[in-house]
Amino acid sequence: MAGLPSFPWMAPREPVPWCRTALARDTSLQGAVDGVVRQLAGAAEADLALVFASASFASDLPRLLPLLRQKLQARHWLGCLGGGVVGTEADGTARELEEEESALSVTLLRLPGATLQPFAIDTAALPDLDGPAEPWRALLGGTTDPAPESPEGTGPQPSLLVLVDPTTEGLNDLISGLDYAYPQAMKVGGVAASHSARHGSLLFEEEVRGGAVGCLIGGRWRLEPVLAQGCRPIGPVFEVEQAQRNVVIQVSRGDERRSPVEALQTILSDLSPSEREQVRDSLFLGVARNDFSLSGSGGRTPFLVRNLIGVDPRNGAVAVGEPMRVGQKVQFQLRDGDASRLESRQLLADCAAEEPAPLAALLFACLGRGQGLYGSADGDVSLCREAFATVPIAGMFCNGEIGPLGGATHLHGYTASWGFLVSVR
Repeated sequence: MAGLPSFPWMAPREPVPWCRTALARDTSLQGAVDGVVRQLAGAAEADLALVFASASFASDLPRLLPLLRQKLQARHWLGCLGGGVVGTEADGTARELEEEESALSVTLLRLPGATLQPFAIDTAALPDLDGPAEPWRALLGGTTDPAPESPEGTGPQPSLLVLVDPTTEGLNDLISGLDYAYPQAMKVGGVAASHSARHGSLLFEEEVRGGAVGCLIGGRWRLEPVLAQGCRPIGPVFEVEQAQRNVVIQVSRGDERRSPVEALQTILSDLSPSEREQVRDSLFLGVARNDFSLSGSGGRTPFLVRNLIGVDPRNGAVAVGEPMRVGQKVQFQLRDGDASRLESRQLLADCAAEEPAPLAALLFACLGRGQGLYGSADGDVSLCREAFATVPIAGMFCNGEIGPLGGATHLHGYTASWGFLVSVR
């Protein structure tokens, strides 16, 4: 008996990736849930649901996932409270709803070919950073297999989405440990909002938790990071000559040695009156680390921007929000809206030119950005829209942003840490 003929249209179809997102503004949790459910009506089961809720919903947070799971379907649920919420409305308009506004943002993702490994970490009992990497990998779901690589070392790497409770101690150890476990994996995320309720700020599957939660994303999908620090350098690069812990006592440039305050005074004379005024409350220090390449950053300064937290008038030393070492390169930085726009616009344009069109964009922005930095609402999402006209955007305002810089992952302040979900070629 002859077999049936084969037709191309009879072959099984490749599953289609999709992203459905909703943003609701309501002062009641039930009202906000009803709003996102209406916008997501008819959505099929998603692989991953991301939920960002305003801190005004803190006392009702244990009710949030049960309410959403009654109406929406997803294999995995992940989210947290934010100091503000980023989301995309039904007409595709991206919004940044800051602290005073109650909002709920829900994003459903269907990711064919993805390997998703959600994890929840008790940060009170972290492995030793001087020990083997396997216990750190086990924190992310029991696997001890590192990031997959091709024999040439060029294979696709997984990405980590990381959300952290604001009461977590040892946050820098956690970030260092994740880098230790998956050194090639890009890590993006943020620190959730603080509140007075007797539970954590994080959402994981059916629970409200503290510590840290996240998802290891691999297979045919990854997060492409973009980190915008919102500062511009002023003056030359100096080298640290004397330092104790986080205090810089003396810097040098060539054969000249002076205190940091004296070095700053030489820079002030070349600034405009408006720039000198900015120095009063918008001055930071860019700190290069040993693994940074000052010439390998595409023309942009690869400095980690840190707060200046004090000055010793007796010797002109400055205290920095970062442990300092002799030999490090440093450069003073000014933060303003114009510098942030310029930097973000260029970084996002570069990302759009190099990467495939993203399925979704995740934004983790400092509470100090938004209208306080730009002078108007929706500053960062509007810049993203210039590069990616229709990508759904979700996320939150953070108490600290997690993102890569100079070959390592760091906890940042005043930054916009983006993660663009793209398919692996």
